[in-house]
Amino acid sequence: MKAQEQALGYLRTLGLQGIVQGLDELVNDAESRRSSYLAFLNAIFSFEIDFRVKRRVERNMTGAHFPVVKRLEDFDFGRVKGIGRSEAVNLLDCRWIDTKQNLLFFGPPGIGKTHLGIAFGRTAVEKGYKVCFERVTNLIKLLKTAEVQKTSEYRIRRIMKSELVIIDEIGYTPIEKREANLFFNMISELYEKVSVIVTSNKSFETWAEMMGDSVMTTALLDRLLHHARVFTLDGESYRIKKSRKEV
Repeated sequence: MKAQEQALGYLRTLGLQGIVQGLDELVNDAESRRSSYLAFLNAIFSFEIDFRVKRRVERNMTGAHFPVVKRLEDFDFGRVKGIGRSEAVNLLDCRWIDTKQNLLFFGPPGIGKTHLGIAFGRTAVEKGYKVCFERVTNLIKLLKTAEVQKTSEYRIRRIMKSELVIIDEIGYTPIEKREANLFFNMISELYEKVSVIVTSNKSFETWAEMMGDSVMTTALLDRLLHHARVFTLDGESYRIKKSRKEV
């Protein structure tokens, strides 16, 4: 027992918390298998690496701020036109993030744009990417208060350091000119450095009216569209369909 307590002390000093939690299991397994010293050493290091990867994914999932859990396998492709199951599944490899491509989802409310954005975002986190999700109304609030509020400043810093930023529900509320300028500056900073997912119920043609500046909106769309896959979705609202079934 003294030797185990000493080993646990060394492991805690070295910050090897995964091995601390799994030491009994690892030792018992090595004894039953009669593992060599080298095999046992490889086993405990592998256990620690797996533990750290799992903890990192958990932290990044929390830091992403997903409002709900959504997965691609739960998306009803038969209800929506504009994206097919095989096309969506091919995006799960996240190579588009490596090449700094954007995904833009347009369509009426209730059709599943947010569902897709969250589903791709969660997959990215599980694969080790740092992701941030924000509805555009909250993102604008963060941008406006970043200079005076530490929590906003911290969140904006995390967004800028992410590998994927998901901006949800553009178009549901009007954006003032100063807010539009802040949003444009952020997109300009992310351009060709970070992948962006956008969901919007407004077509490109109406963005200028929404933001109040046609020149700036053109420049904004130019950056979003330069390396992008655009999906224009159509179909019956999931919420309307669900309410009909309940009735």
